[in-house]
Amino acid sequence: MTKIVNPEQYAHSTEAKGQLCYNERKRLLFLGLPWTFTKYEIRENILTIIKGFFTVTEDDCYMYKITDVEITSTLWQRMAGLSTITLFTSDVTDKTIVLKNIKHGREIKDFLFQASEAARIRRRTVNMQNIGFDADDNTDIDDMT
Repeated sequence: MTKIVNPEQYAHSTEAKGQLCYNERKRLLFLGLPWTFTKYEIRENILTIIKGFFTVTEDDCYMYKITDVEITSTLWQRMAGLSTITLFTSDVTDKTIVLKNIKHGREIKDFLFQASEAARIRRRTVNMQNIGFDADDNTDIDDMT
């Protein structure tokens, strides 16, 4: 790990990310052993993917940018108790984020879905879909009475 130069600033940024809810590792499909160098830190406000051994890369995605969550499990994954979660985001760098071969997949998927919805409501970035509204429909409600 690198040395923390400004502990107060680091504590403030860690606090802004929220409480750590899940700390998972990508696992090998063979027996579900965690012998890979990919870690997933899932916090209340942010998802962090840490990859690498010699060169370590951290990629963050805010929870409010997650728009949909999907879980899949192949036969081999089910036998090892693993699953793959695919996140569809509005992030500029990653439109889809894949959390591959992780344990507790359904629990984590449900948490991500609920946390992303809560984060969108907190930030007031909820996308409202106008179902049944057509752009050519210029009728005002007051004119209908």
